[in-house]
Amino acid sequence: MEIIANEDQQLTTLLIVDDIAEMRKLLRLTFSDGNYQIFEAPNGKEALKIILEEKPDIILLDIMMPGDIDGLAVCDFVKSSTLKNCRVILLTAKGQKKDFQKGLEAGADIYITKPFSPIALLERVENMKRQ
Repeated sequence: MEIIANEDQQLTTLLIVDDIAEMRKLLRLTFSDGNYQIFEAPNGKEALKIILEEKPDIILLDIMMPGDIDGLAVCDFVKSSTLKNCRVILLTAKGQKKDFQKGLEAGADIYITKPFSPIALLERVENMKRQ
């Protein structure tokens, strides 16, 4: 866990979920200058554990991960629970129309295909925080 904050601002709890360590590092560095309490998970099972313990404000979530629980299942769980106000951004290499539809059906707030611009993602998250 990493806490990055200015004294005057409230922290936004951010969970980064991706099985690729380099992607988690890129995302962590992207948000390192903001007011974020950052958690990371390499798979859906670990993500669910952190979600239940920390109740993040925003989740950056890959779809394709090893194990029994993929990103769509994590998203569906969050959006059908008491945590439904948590914002979920799917970050995935799956760019087909049917994949996008599945993401929306699972309750994703935003669906972004990889590769993506870290700066544009940061701007979208900052806009999300203001809503």
